[in-house]
Amino acid sequence: MELSAFEPAVLALGDALRGRGWRMAAAESCTGGLIAASCTMVAGSSDWFERGFVTYSNAAKTELLGVLPSLIAAHGAVSEEVALAMAGGALTRAPVQLAVAVTGIAGPGGAAPGKPVGTVWLAWGRPAGLQAERLQLGGDRAAVRMATVQAALRRLLESVSG
Repeated sequence: MELSAFEPAVLALGDALRGRGWRMAAAESCTGGLIAASCTMVAGSSDWFERGFVTYSNAAKTELLGVLPSLIAAHGAVSEEVALAMAGGALTRAPVQLAVAVTGIAGPGGAAPGKPVGTVWLAWGRPAGLQAERLQLGGDRAAVRMATVQAALRRLLESVSG
């Protein structure tokens, strides 16, 4: 799957955000900026896409998003707690009304007990409240990353439309 496959979802998301006068940010680990890339592939996205944080390392999660090292140590980088902290950090460090965060194990290595390859935590929401969801995705590294982008765009659209 190529990023262009996300264009219909991105256009719908952009229209919904623009209609509310909202802007969004993405905090990404396992997708390495693919959510931001999918959002900015369409003309006019500067109206509603504010910024992306690519926080692949634990240090970047701490430095750029304010995720506490103790939280990462206690729960692991691929956890609900860290995904929620990443989304919260994006909301507080960018002038936005909506944020999404992803952290996961795209493979082929990196699996841990209870966290097989394909485990992804997705968090999204607004300053009034965040939600998180664990995804267990199949396929190779590329498939896991693309399915994560698809899920993130779907949750963002639901949040702004609902």
